[in-house]
Amino acid sequence: MKVILTKEALVAALGVVANVVSNRSPLPILGNALIKAEDGKLTIATTDLAIGVRAVMPAEVVEAGATTLPAKRFFSIIRELPAPEVTLTVDDKHSATIESGSAYYKIMGMPQEEFPPFPRLDGTRAFSLKQAQLKDMLRRTAYAISTEESRYVLNGVLLSFKENQLTVVATDGRRLAMVQEPLEFPEESAIDVILPTAAVNELQRVLKGDEPVGISIGQNQIAFDLGHIYMFSKLVDGNYPEYRRVIPAAATGRIVLERELLLSAVRRVALLANEKSLSVKLSFGNNNLEISANTPDIGEAKETLTISYTDRAFAIAFNPDYLMDPLKNLDGDQVFFDFTNEYEPGVLKYNRPFTYVIMPMRATPSGAK
Repeated sequence: MKVILTKEALVAALGVVANVVSNRSPLPILGNALIKAEDGKLTIATTDLAIGVRAVMPAEVVEAGATTLPAKRFFSIIRELPAPEVTLTVDDKHSATIESGSAYYKIMGMPQEEFPPFPRLDGTRAFSLKQAQLKDMLRRTAYAISTEESRYVLNGVLLSFKENQLTVVATDGRRLAMVQEPLEFPEESAIDVILPTAAVNELQRVLKGDEPVGISIGQNQIAFDLGHIYMFSKLVDGNYPEYRRVIPAAATGRIVLERELLLSAVRRVALLANEKSLSVKLSFGNNNLEISANTPDIGEAKETLTISYTDRAFAIAFNPDYLMDPLKNLDGDQVFFDFTNEYEPGVLKYNRPFTYVIMPMRATPSGAK
C-alpha cells in the first residue's frame, strides 16, 4: 500500500476518530486504527466495540491496500510532521513508513483482518435531518444526562421518533430537558431508543453545517452517516422512564427573564453558595427579582434584577448549576419561567420547542446557622 495526501486532511480525519480508540481493552487490535487506501481515497476507522467512527478523505492512491497501525502513536507522529505532504507506505509484513519533508518514521502494524468489522444495519428504520439541527437538539438537552451508573437507562438521551416528530430528552431525576422538532417518516418507523452518553459526546463533535445526516436504527444499534464520516453505536438496553409525568400540566404564573442577565447574576451569586447543599434563592417581588446565596461561616451574596412582575411575592431555591445549564445552551434573548408555587418544579421555556423542568430545593433562611 502506498498513498500520498496532505497533512492537513490527515490531521482533520485523525481528529474525528481519535477519541474512540480503546486504551484499556484486553484486545490489542482495539488500540489500532484501520487504514485503507482505494479508489482515490484514504479511510481511517477506530472502535472500542461500543462505538466506531470512520472518516474518509481524498488521497493519491499509488497502490491500494489496508493495514492497522497503533492509533495513538500514529496520530502523534502525523501531528508533528514538518511538511504539508505525507507519504504512507505499508509492506506485506505491515511495516509502515511515514515520510514528510526530511522526516522519516517506521512503525509496525497488524493485519486488517483482525480489526472488528463495522455492523451492517440492513432492513432498518431510516431517518434524515440536517446535521446542525440534530447537534442543536443534543446541545440543548445533553447536559441533563445522569452520571450515576446505577441508573443506566438515564445514562444517555432518549431519541423518540413518533408522530412525524423527533423528541430528544435527557434527565437525571432532578431536572429534565426536552426538545422537539418536526420530522417526516413512515408511521411504521416509529421507535424510541436511548443513545449512550459517549455516543452523544462524539456525535456533537462531528456534526456541523446544513448537510444531511442519515440515521439508521437496527437491533440494539444505531448509525449516523454524515457522508465523509460514519459512526455507529450500541444503544442503551432498557425502557426510558415516563418522563412526561414530571412535566407540570399547567402553571399558575409566567415571568419573562433576560437570559444573559439571569445567567450572569446566578453565576456571580453562586460563588457564595454552600458546596454541600448547593442552592441559590430566587425571591420574586414587585417588579423585582433578588438572587441570593447564604452560607454560614463563609458569607452571603445578593443581586437584584428588574423584571415585569406584580403578582404575589414568593421565593424558590434551585441548584445554581442546574439553573445555569440551560441558560448557557439556549440561543434566545429571553426565557420564560413558569411556576406553580415554591414547592413545585419550575419550568423554563423560550420561543422554540423546548421544556426544562427543574426540581426546587429547600431554601436556607437568611442568616441560618
